[in-house]
Amino acid sequence: MRDSYYTIRTATAADLDGARAVMLDTVYRDFGTGYVPRWHGDIIDLGGAYVTPARHTLLVAVDGRGGEVVATGALDSRGPAHPPNPAHVAEKYPSGVTAQLRRVYVRPEHRRRGLARRLVDELLAFAVADGGYRAVYLHTDPAVTGAEPFWRSLAKVVHDEREDAGGGQGIVHFDVPMP
Repeated sequence: MRDSYYTIRTATAADLDGARAVMLDTVYRDFGTGYVPRWHGDIIDLGGAYVTPARHTLLVAVDGRGGEVVATGALDSRGPAHPPNPAHVAEKYPSGVTAQLRRVYVRPEHRRRGLARRLVDELLAFAVADGGYRAVYLHTDPAVTGAEPFWRSLAKVVHDEREDAGGGQGIVHFDVPMP
């Protein structure tokens, strides 16, 4: 998919460093956690997590003015694990038949241009073409500016941990309709 400035495509080996930079910048700047191996190990091994497995994918948005990777989106066949996610969420979205959207990140200076929505549309098309997914799931941290309203515009909340006793992890879990 292409517009006058951006091309969205499946990541190649040449894109992995740029994609990793977008992701690491996001976990440091937007999440404020920095790199945490148990949460972000896939970022270090993008090839093993998203490029090599047949039912997984990593997409990038490339700025046509400079060739820089400015946004990412990934999908894999791993459902949410319990713990740390609530048991009923993990049971509803089992691995193998759940497409989990991950790492939909856009550099701040490229936001509000429809890139995240275009990435999600392409990821959903990938899930449909696979033929083996029954559901699409994602979770987000509502503390990240713009994340919760964006996902609420595309998906249905299935569990908001802020409503749990003690607040859980504070994560919001979503079901994304299959096209």
